[in-house]
Amino acid sequence: MTIKMLQPLILLLVAGSGLGAEEPFTVSRAIQKAWTDQAGLRAGQAMVDSRQAEAEGYRDLRLPTLTLNAQAVRTDEPMMAFGMKLNEARIGMADFNPLSLNHPNPIGAYGGSAVVQQPLYTGGRLTAARRAGDFMFQAEQASQERRKQETAQMVVEAYFGAQVAEQALKWVEDTRSWIQGMEDFVGARVQQGLMLESELQRLKAFHAQADAQKADVVKQVRSARSGLGLLTGTGPVEGSLATPLEAALSSAGQGKALRGDLVAADLQAKAASEGAKAAKGNLIPEVGLELGAGTLHQSWSEKGNWTWAAVGMKWKVFSAPDQARARAAQAQERAAADMRTFKQQQAEHEVRVAREAVLAAEAKCAAAKDSLAAAEESKRLREARHRAGLAPLIEVLDAEAAVQGARTLILQGLYELRVSRASLDLATGHPIEGVNP
Repeated sequence: MTIKMLQPLILLLVAGSGLGAEEPFTVSRAIQKAWTDQAGLRAGQAMVDSRQAEAEGYRDLRLPTLTLNAQAVRTDEPMMAFGMKLNEARIGMADFNPLSLNHPNPIGAYGGSAVVQQPLYTGGRLTAARRAGDFMFQAEQASQERRKQETAQMVVEAYFGAQVAEQALKWVEDTRSWIQGMEDFVGARVQQGLMLESELQRLKAFHAQADAQKADVVKQVRSARSGLGLLTGTGPVEGSLATPLEAALSSAGQGKALRGDLVAADLQAKAASEGAKAAKGNLIPEVGLELGAGTLHQSWSEKGNWTWAAVGMKWKVFSAPDQARARAAQAQERAAADMRTFKQQQAEHEVRVAREAVLAAEAKCAAAKDSLAAAEESKRLREARHRAGLAPLIEVLDAEAAVQGARTLILQGLYELRVSRASLDLATGHPIEGVNP
């Protein structure tokens, strides 16, 4: 075999090994994919970045401010004209002539200034604003972690919802195959005159019901996979879902953990408290330092330079808008504190409900398994009696309907158990399906 013939074979082998090594689409992978690819969570991360930038801005409020100013002026306004000459350091005796003072000739100048302003004391307003910004940034981070966990819980619902629909589809296919076999058996007996034609027609009607059920289940499968794709940031998910529906017993909701929304509510309350302090600081005297330097030129050689330094105090003795803002900030502080209390009470309620849901789902699963075993045994016995001519067809069909009902019940039980465990983890703040952000 030549080298040219070997090259395509090698490429095929490499491609085949790559396909074989593709990571199975587990529920953990689906959750991680949603965290990285979902546009909604990316928007939440952008909000975190925005809060971080705001917090950095609040931290920089205590830094000095440098302002540069450049100007070019031409005027014959008496006071400005005299002042410009004075700033240019070119006042002479002729400039004190009343005629020149009252009616100066138009003059032009260009120059600029640099001013540095440094707050020295602001009544705690800047410190409170910096703390409020930090708390809001941390609260947004905690909220983003909560949004990730809520998304993970929705992924669990969609992932195992698709599995339930696909298992239901397999069972519908099994039912249709069984009905076809029964139709062949009953049809042969009808031709032999051993059974009535009505028996065969009853089977055909049952077959039509199974076909309609299949169409409905196919729609559920496609809808579930499309929903899973929406959550993971892709189109409808293709391929097999590797994580089994029935999981081993887990310690869902056990131990202590912190919920992101409770952490966020606490931080928001702290931020509101600092915001109230900052609003109150607007009514307290503030002290600042100002340093500056300026220059004004008539030409490059004729110019004046000056500097200044000043320490000043500003006090809004009465400001109705600032007083209203202070009252509003105090109301927001109370609202945030009450919301923190409500969130805690809500979390305790959700934990209680989730624990009860897990217990109910476990009981439902156990009962469904017993029901399925009994229904399958009853169907086997009735079908054997029917083939021996000892039982009517209606009893066999009733038994098949009981099997279908038990299968539906066990699928619902397993699905509810898996989802309720995820809900319990969400309520207690534990990682859903053991996946950490």
